[in-house]
Amino acid sequence: MHDSKSLFKPFQLGSLSIPTRIVMAPMTRSFSPGGVPNAQVVEYYRKRAAAGVGLIITEGTTVNHCAANGYPHVPRFYGEDALSAWTDVVRAVHQAGGTIMPQLWHVGNVRRLGTEPDASVPGYGPMQKDKDGEEIVHGMSQADIDAVIAAFAQGAKDAQAIGMDGVEIHGAHGYLIDQFFWEGSNQRTDNYGGSMAKRGRFAVEIIQAVRAAVGPDFPIVLRFSQWKQQDYNARLAHTPDELNTFLQPLVDAGVDIFHCSTRRFWEPEFAGSELNLAGWTRQLTGKPTITVGSIGLDGSEFTSFLSNTDEIAQPASLEGLLTRFEAEEFDLVAVGRALLVDPEWAAKVRDGRQDEILPFSRNALGSLS
Repeated sequence: MHDSKSLFKPFQLGSLSIPTRIVMAPMTRSFSPGGVPNAQVVEYYRKRAAAGVGLIITEGTTVNHCAANGYPHVPRFYGEDALSAWTDVVRAVHQAGGTIMPQLWHVGNVRRLGTEPDASVPGYGPMQKDKDGEEIVHGMSQADIDAVIAAFAQGAKDAQAIGMDGVEIHGAHGYLIDQFFWEGSNQRTDNYGGSMAKRGRFAVEIIQAVRAAVGPDFPIVLRFSQWKQQDYNARLAHTPDELNTFLQPLVDAGVDIFHCSTRRFWEPEFAGSELNLAGWTRQLTGKPTITVGSIGLDGSEFTSFLSNTDEIAQPASLEGLLTRFEAEEFDLVAVGRALLVDPEWAAKVRDGRQDEILPFSRNALGSLS
């Protein structure tokens, strides 16, 4: 039996000091009308920090670009009203003993006409898409690319200004940055398409701009995934060598920590090794990594909860996770649904109260607890 105390040791990276190894994974909650977090959102994050979550990575927050948002009531990370509200979140999390970073997000071509804040704006993406003579995805010009890069850099600068402890860039799950990564959605013939290096150039330039905006010591986390919401079997890299080719330019651009999104943390990434995606990323880059994917719950597939269902995900043993963690396969552990439904999850794990951990059902999505 492994002792969960190892998850409650501090993590230090330069000036960043995280009190425990438990991270709250970013999860879209859509409880910020007008894009502004309210007192309920403040308390939602505060409670988890108070219970032992070392690092809060906020739900996706949209950067200041006309097509960044794809869903109603998600928070934004620009404008005096929203930034003032995020300042309240930062203060509450810090007072509770935790650290916090915003996840900066642009949904790209996932956006649909009719979406707030300007219903007339279509999705933006690597490639143009028209239907019945109407532009439904705007293929991004160099000026568009430059504008989005500037929006990410400004978001990071604002995060630093209001006291955030770092910033996470959302480069996963089939959203804009990932749309450039993925060959299936990027057939550009300019400097942003073609080879893996060219398809990664957009992300590299965003990271470089963020680094220039915040200086050398402000932590930059990049979240990436092999799978996409449009194709769960998709792979950016089919071998460790391909993964290294993908990752190295991102390291060189300034990424400090990689947040390696998988659906099930226990699944090996490549044949011939038990290492998961975070393990391979750590081994190849030498950078700290965050693992994520159904931690603390049984094998119930999280996507099944996106539609009406009476399925329940039960709490699960952490033995396999602790075995990998103590073998230094990864540095930090991001928890999603288990923390969404149970703000006391970390404290219950720390105190040996696993029998009190709440199961997850779709009902948990209906409110902020």
